[in-house]
Amino acid sequence: MIKRLLLCVLLALPLASAGAQQNNQRSSLPGSVLVMRGLDKVTARTVDFEIPIGQEYQFGSLTILPRYCRERPPEETPEIFVFVEIFERRAEDGSLSDDERQRIFSGWMFASNPALNPLEHPVYDVWPIDCRA
Repeated sequence: MIKRLLLCVLLALPLASAGAQQNNQRSSLPGSVLVMRGLDKVTARTVDFEIPIGQEYQFGSLTILPRYCRERPPEETPEIFVFVEIFERRAEDGSLSDDERQRIFSGWMFASNPALNPLEHPVYDVWPIDCRA
């Protein structure tokens, strides 16, 4: 009788661990709205703004286009990470232009460490604050 019970427990153990692995594959879902903070270094003013994923937002001469954001669930180490493209409107003579824009940043930004992969711009700084569903 004890041998049968032990055999049943040993057979059920791999099934239980497989179910636990399936539940831990994705513990959070991508967000639909990115919250960023922008700093104008000339005026020393900061502005918080919300941008729906896939839509553009104008901040000064910058156009910010978030492609993806995700926030870790509360039971894990807090982190917000976003993939964003940033363009600048500049003409050949240095003036602002609506027709010409140049991509000046494309990559991942992390809320816990904005200096890890920052936008390097002489006038503006932007970094992620939150990712909302």
